[in-house]
Amino acid sequence: MSITLHLDTFDRIDPNAYAILWLDNEAQKWSREGHAGLQLPDWGTLQVDARGTLICGQHDARPVFILEDLAMNAPNGPFEGESGEALWCYNEREIGPRVAGHWRVQCVDEDTVLAEHSVFA
Repeated sequence: MSITLHLDTFDRIDPNAYAILWLDNEAQKWSREGHAGLQLPDWGTLQVDARGTLICGQHDARPVFILEDLAMNAPNGPFEGESGEALWCYNEREIGPRVAGHWRVQCVDEDTVLAEHSVFA
């Protein structure tokens, strides 16, 4: 299953900040498909814990975002239109609370798709 996710309303960073992420539940990886006002790596790994889904860096288990209540492993899985709070995590050199925004599932694809040019290859 793959999910297209829209992140926005990070007003403390930039009122126009957004990111479009593609989450691959089978590979436990994500890729950045578009963004403005948010500095994100091209791709990284997914982790699931009690808070929801953690969007982590390529080589670091520390989360970049915490997608609260996004249950990637739920029996019914995420559904189109589902939404919740997204917490952008500062890097360890910056001090202050996490910046809250929102996530929304734009599309859920149940089919397995082999990309012609995969960022995960």
